[in-house]
Amino acid sequence: MRAYALVALFAGATCIALSPIWVRVADVGPTASAFWRVALAAPLLWGALAFTARAGAARPHWPLLAAAGFAFAGDLAFWHWSIQTTSVANATLLANLSSIFVTLAAWLLWRQRPSAQFVVGLALALVGVALLVRTSLGVSGTALLGDGLGVITAVFYAWYLLTVKRLRDLGAATLRLMAVTTTLTAVILFPVALASGEALLPAGARGWLVLLGLAWITHAGGQGLITYSLAHLPAAFSSVGLLLQPVMAAAFAWTLLGEPLAAPQVAGGAVVLAAIYLARRGSKGSE
Repeated sequence: MRAYALVALFAGATCIALSPIWVRVADVGPTASAFWRVALAAPLLWGALAFTARAGAARPHWPLLAAAGFAFAGDLAFWHWSIQTTSVANATLLANLSSIFVTLAAWLLWRQRPSAQFVVGLALALVGVALLVRTSLGVSGTALLGDGLGVITAVFYAWYLLTVKRLRDLGAATLRLMAVTTTLTAVILFPVALASGEALLPAGARGWLVLLGLAWITHAGGQGLITYSLAHLPAAFSSVGLLLQPVMAAAFAWTLLGEPLAAPQVAGGAVVLAAIYLARRGSKGSE
């Protein structure tokens, strides 16, 4: 196992774990921060693509690319709203249920029967979600809404992952795929952010720095590091290593935002992480 690939995996997961912190401290609305996340990252990705592009790129499949852009727009919009309405820990853990929805979709749409290990993981996920929701019920109705938005986030991200897998099977290069889908996502989110009535522009230099951190460190940097690491590490190990992301997000929220974890929340989080681990190990065929 290559040490630098391992470092890239953990560094990428940590960068992505900062995402909810940027969203919370941004002085624009959640939909607007989702737009700026991709709009400010797109030039960076296109620049990297121009620097590394090779001749003979695969023919673009625009219907699939549009579907990926729409799915990712839904993922970001619902997740950013979830972050603003429930705890960072709950929003992040529930969004990571996407791997379970990927296998459920493969089962329902393509009759790819899941393993017994996946079924156990699914049952554990339901228990973990119940514990997380129980914690939110003791906080406010808004927190419960945020939990629901986190689950919807997972559905949209599962759709995105399935579409990206299909595009990769058709020969799409990772960096080109990231650049195109990021741009399409920005195009989709811009009118939504305008229609939402949220504050679209940050108030000053600090606000722009927060959005740049969200776009460059989290989106471009985090995703780029993970994409690099996946090419050099075993898939099973990588899927487990990425579970660092929700753990780090909860730790950042505790230390930077003062969000302590209640005992049922810790138990629910542990159960959800175990469920995701089992589900990923039991659904290798759909990855």
